Amino acid sequence: MKHRNPKFGCVRIAQQIAYAFSIEINKDVVRRVLAIHSRPKPDTDGPSWLTVIAQAKDSVWSVDLFRVESVVLRSHWVLLVMDIFPRRITGFGMPHMHRWPGGCRMFNAATTAQCKPKYLSTDHDPLFRFHRWLANPRVMEVEQLKSVPFAPVSHPFVDRPIGTIRREYLDRVFFWNAVDLARKLSEYKDYYNAHRVHRSLGGITPAQCAVESSAAPASLVCYTWCPSENN
Repeated sequence: MKHRNPKFGCVRIAQQIAYAFSIEINKDVVRRVLAIHSRPKPDTDGPSWLTVIAQAKDSVWSVDLFRVESVVLRSHWVLLVMDIFPRRITGFGMPHMHRWPGGCRMFNAATTAQCKPKYLSTDHDPLFRFHRWLANPRVMEVEQLKSVPFAPVSHPFVDRPIGTIRREYLDRVFFWNAVDLARKLSEYKDYYNAHRVHRSLGGITPAQCAVESSAAPASLVCYTWCPSENN
């Protein structure tokens, strides 16, 4: 979060933490934490208050929408739900009807059979202001956290995986319809959580960070050369 006065930025972050979690924190503590763990370059945007919150809490989910095109050039909306603390993809949801009324169904489908978080981070998309969507977190007793308007840097945890999914998978793999897309996204979720290591996690997978079972690394102790059949 960029401010002309750095002291004002620390005060704002401390106020947001106090408002969201009822935890009183001194602005000097925030300043020392940011000085140690984040040193942005001059004249650039620094970390948002959501960054500090996400690193301090392990029950914050982030939600966002993105759109992809099938082989027949039909658009499909996908809802990505991500657990911020272990950088784990919780699930994907796709609507079977118009995306505004279907938003709650998308979220419930993406989080089936999983414990709900305490806090849910969303941006200012019209879907997340729809009255049915607003009623869903209230029923689940989940508090919503809003990103800073017109500031993408305040919602980076879910925007980054969306770009990764596009570059590494959807831009290289074709799909025909919603059923095919759901199957392939489920396969990618398993790969992303259990096999793909992350620099921000110190070279481990989200499953290991969340203390879940992860794929064992390949052993290179015993190996042999296998000549090809053409030789």
